[in-house]
Amino acid sequence: MSAHILVAEDDVRQAQVLRMYLESEGHRATVVHDGREAVDTARRLRPDLLVLDVMMPKVDGHDVCRILRQESDIPVLMVTARSDEDDLLLGLDLGADDYMTKPYSPRELMARIRTLLRRVARTPPSDDGVLRVGPITVDPLRHEVLGPSGSPVVCTRGEFAVLAALAAEPGRVFTRRQLLDRTRGWETSSSERVIDMDVMHLRKKLEPDPRRPEYLVTVHGIGYKLTPGRLPVERGVGPR
Repeated sequence: MSAHILVAEDDVRQAQVLRMYLESEGHRATVVHDGREAVDTARRLRPDLLVLDVMMPKVDGHDVCRILRQESDIPVLMVTARSDEDDLLLGLDLGADDYMTKPYSPRELMARIRTLLRRVARTPPSDDGVLRVGPITVDPLRHEVLGPSGSPVVCTRGEFAVLAALAAEPGRVFTRRQLLDRTRGWETSSSERVIDMDVMHLRKKLEPDPRRPEYLVTVHGIGYKLTPGRLPVERGVGPR
């Protein structure tokens, strides 16, 4: 699918390489070289996806992501020379959809972009508000879940909240902190370990083999995502 991609990268040579790869796949690329211009251009042109360098002049990538997340749901793929886990988690907590560390392969970057664009183009929820991810159905209004076999699944309040948050954005990786913030507003003292327990219990209720999950997938070093199934457990994009 053809898309309009905004590339915010202060390295002019790197930006031109990305433009070349994007245009070779039929995309339209707009390139900017500082964070302030990235925010202004995103607001003006409303691109389909933003490739965002973290270390940029005027406004850094983290602040760009924070600003845009308050205004839109544009997919954001962050790239950075920093490789520590705290930096990666900060980017995801701010709302980035994916994260790559430099140096990276342009071919891998293009694969990540294709994945994000497919996610954006997915079929929206049905008119009745029911969320369907593969064989799993979540009805937020009725507080009902149907498992892969089509049978009702009884969930606790916390388990349902976690599953509904994941089902609302299938394929997106959520950190434990993001899930905690979205699902435990009524429990300000909860720890991130609560999310692990909810996922463990949901796997027992939904997975054919909870030890080899097909739907509630762990992205190591980051968190969890909900997939349509038959996908291997992914490795994170943090430092190796």
